[in-house]
Amino acid sequence: MNGLLLLIPIALVMGGAALIAFLWALKSGQYDDLDGAAERILDDED
Repeated sequence: MNGLLLLIPIALVMGGAALIAFLWALKSGQYDDLDGAAERILDDED
């Protein structure tokens, strides 16, 4: 039981940190161009 008193707050903090990181990635435009990388790898630049 004592372990849960430690693990639950740690899990909540880690989940909150992951949510903040995901929202930061959305705000900074990380997911704006999903097809660009797929098309660039097929582009032949000789």
